[in-house]
Amino acid sequence: MLRRVTLTTHTSGPLAVTYPNPTHNNKMKTRLFLLTFLICDTMFSQVTDLNMVLIPAGEFIMGKNTAGTTDWQPEHKVSVDAFYMDKCEVTNKQYYEFCKTTGNSLPEFWGSSQFKSSLEYPDHPVVGVSFSDAIKYASWAGKRLPTEAEWEYAARGGLSNSNFPWGNLIDSTLVNYGKKYKTTLKVGSFKPNGYGLFDMGGNVWEWTMDNYGSDYYVNSPSLNPSGPTSGRFKVIRGGSWHSGAMCIQTYYRNGLPASWVDFAVGFRCVKNVK
Repeated sequence: MLRRVTLTTHTSGPLAVTYPNPTHNNKMKTRLFLLTFLICDTMFSQVTDLNMVLIPAGEFIMGKNTAGTTDWQPEHKVSVDAFYMDKCEVTNKQYYEFCKTTGNSLPEFWGSSQFKSSLEYPDHPVVGVSFSDAIKYASWAGKRLPTEAEWEYAARGGLSNSNFPWGNLIDSTLVNYGKKYKTTLKVGSFKPNGYGLFDMGGNVWEWTMDNYGSDYYVNSPSLNPSGPTSGRFKVIRGGSWHSGAMCIQTYYRNGLPASWVDFAVGFRCVKNVK
């Protein structure tokens, strides 16, 4: 709404000047502020855990064509929707809070200094957790485990045809592997990959949601594949402190029974983008 003010000049008679109505301006500013707040609040509320990062939607070449028969070939194009992923593997401190709150059993090796599994090592990745218990934790945290495709896409960090999360050559200054440190290290001890994710190779293997199928890549869907509908094992990815360089590679696959607990297996979670 505008106000019209008439001024008188000595040379040209009355002059009409229009000024903005201050009350109207204040209302517009208030509405603009509220709209901006609602947009920002909606975006922020989609991920309440600041320890997660947004992995953008995209496509990539999954697997690797190599000599001989392997379960990581043929290479095939896969597209995934955007999702949030934990920057780091779930820690002893985080998992302990889950157990304390829910009454769930503590991990298999809890209290072991050898495997850094106790509150004395709060920032080390939790180990000795089965797939089934990892699922329980993820549900309690309002999250889920990643599919195998989501995991590999995230591990590559935006790099094409790379063997490792940082490039094509193994680099012991970037990863805990090969028994060099003889146990786990604190999460985030090395540089993150291109998506800001730590330890996507080494430290501990990570559970994924998928059933394992050695020939799954032959007929894998191209859009958001989620693994075979059934299987004896669950896929684990990433290698660990106990693994050789082969297992650290982004395309390398392995599988374990859902009830298995291991001193070198942990997990991280993801969350859907609303």
